[in-house]
Amino acid sequence: MYQLYYYPLNASMAPHMILEALQVDYRLIKVDKENQAQKTAEYLALNPAGRIPTLVKGDLVLFESAAICIHLADMHPNLQLIPPVGDANRPLFYQWMMYLTNTLQAELMVYFYPEKHCANGKTSTEIIHAQQGLIEQSLSLLNDQLAKNEQSYLLGDKITVCDYFLFMLLIWADEVENPPLSFPHLARYLKRLAKQPAIITVCNKENLSLEDYQ
Repeated sequence: MYQLYYYPLNASMAPHMILEALQVDYRLIKVDKENQAQKTAEYLALNPAGRIPTLVKGDLVLFESAAICIHLADMHPNLQLIPPVGDANRPLFYQWMMYLTNTLQAELMVYFYPEKHCANGKTSTEIIHAQQGLIEQSLSLLNDQLAKNEQSYLLGDKITVCDYFLFMLLIWADEVENPPLSFPHLARYLKRLAKQPAIITVCNKENLSLEDYQ
């Protein structure tokens, strides 16, 4: 059985949705993030980065949200949450996963934690303002991608790991000046994803209302 060390609405949300979509047996283990449990010696022995999530199954211990999502899709190819090797969409899958985790997620992390990137409050405010623009650029790029042929999902007409991962990031981006719902194609996309059974289940478990996306 898989064990997912998680915290609600954290980077563990995407792996949580993938586990639910795959309908495999798994157990959630909540990490007491408010009390910095992810920095304890016990947790660091599993995940030396001291971050959430961590996936455990047997001797396998895996961290980094995107890596966990890709691994789960590879281990359970029946649902085709990752295009098979040789499929024309396989390289595009890698492209978008790398863009989401290395660009959009990275920009959001700076936006939410500006104090880690500066030495005083004034600079922190400037960082937040700058990040608003960078995040908007990424949202605009993704909106344009979804506008192509009015495609349902990031890679076309079939949902993949990319979409679950992007849903998590778009939920995080809800508080920026120009949030995802202000982009027409992202809004359409979010409302479609919000009807996915796995997303509904996980949002219920993690106490996130989907009312705005209905």
